[in-house]
Amino acid sequence: MSFRFIAGADDFIVQRKAREEWGRLSAAVSDPHALEIVDGQAGNVDEVGKAVTQFISAVQTVSLFAPEKAVWFKNITFLADTVTGRAQGTLDQVERLQELLGNFDDSAVTVLLSASPVDRRKKAYKWLQSHGESTFIETGKDDSAVLDMISEEARISGARFTGNAARILVELIGGSTRLALEETRKLTTYLGKEGGEITPEMVAELVPSIGDSDFFEAAEAFYSLDLKWALAAIHRHFFAGHDARPLISSLQNRNRILIQLKALQAGGSLRGRVNKSGLETASGRYGAFFGEAGRKSSFCVFSQNPWYLGRLSESLPRLTLKALLEFQEAFREAFLEIIRRPGEQEEVIRAMAVRCLTPLNSRPA
Repeated sequence: MSFRFIAGADDFIVQRKAREEWGRLSAAVSDPHALEIVDGQAGNVDEVGKAVTQFISAVQTVSLFAPEKAVWFKNITFLADTVTGRAQGTLDQVERLQELLGNFDDSAVTVLLSASPVDRRKKAYKWLQSHGESTFIETGKDDSAVLDMISEEARISGARFTGNAARILVELIGGSTRLALEETRKLTTYLGKEGGEITPEMVAELVPSIGDSDFFEAAEAFYSLDLKWALAAIHRHFFAGHDARPLISSLQNRNRILIQLKALQAGGSLRGRVNKSGLETASGRYGAFFGEAGRKSSFCVFSQNPWYLGRLSESLPRLTLKALLEFQEAFREAFLEIIRRPGEQEEVIRAMAVRCLTPLNSRPA
């Protein structure tokens, strides 16, 4: 039997891709009653057995009104590295599944399987990958799959993200694929039927912050070196009831990384926008001087994600090492000032931003 197997780490992206494939397969079947969908979500071995049995029954049941049939075994979760996935009872059921797929020879029946998450080390995964038409959807740390998805969603509505707007959206909602898609739809609805540009400022104003991303917009605005945006973002930060101390900490953490990147550039190890290859080369030369890079820390640039560093490095051409060191001192002074003036935190941070960014907005770097 030929079958289509779609898997990946992000269940939302996998199921979205699988739905598109199911639509294509369904269109080739003349009788809607010859389409069957079996849910593969299973929390224990018994549920795995029921799902596999239902799928086998669906595949082997012939339609009375159409020569062809399509079956989708969706949301398969028992191929993951979980207690249920490792159980012997589950492994036995997976063998039943493989036996059916390997021996059933009715070419009129088309099968689609979609699974997330999956353990790619498992024999079952490797068997499905090698015996069927397989697609594994990569969703790495760089959020490229999510960025592609929301860019396409915006394009369909006649809109497009400008600047870092798409990346800002993804970070604000904590990388959640579902939220990214829904927020994109909200933004395109806001623009109206005529479409238009989704700007970083629009994203910052209309997209809510999730979890640790509460301070992302203000830090992003500051390091865009756009004083007008920075002041507006700082106002929104305090209007939402946030405190100055975590914001200063966020700015300092980013500044430490930029200082290290600037120093590496000055030493000739990094050129232009930071990428994985350049970072690995720099690590080989200077990694020993930065201490242990195993644990992520703003004190060690080599512990950071290369994509994140690449995005941060976009502002470096306009910044000197002297300016970055002055930023760090300004953050320290602002922290001391809010201790003296706890009721005027917004004023202190706004004044700090003006001192730091005005020189960069009044003349070329």
